[in-house]
Amino acid sequence: MLSDKENLLERIISNPNVMVGKPVIRGTRLTVHYILGLLSQGITQNEILAEYNDLKKEDILACLAFATEALDITTFVPLQELSAHQ
Repeated sequence: MLSDKENLLERIISNPNVMVGKPVIRGTRLTVHYILGLLSQGITQNEILAEYNDLKKEDILACLAFATEALDITTFVPLQELSAHQ
């Protein structure tokens, strides 16, 4: 049986023939990157769902789950704080 996270992640696909292979919400041309960008601008889930009638709340949650998974497997180098003298 699939976990809730695995069920969410099944909503995200990557196909080289759709949006140049960027991860998208299954059945759409909406990229994970685009949805995350909307959320980062302060646009609410309800506003996104109102704009894109075919989307479901689970699609937005799937984008967040995908981003979490991507960050888990990525190594980051901390950004250095710029000194006041620069």
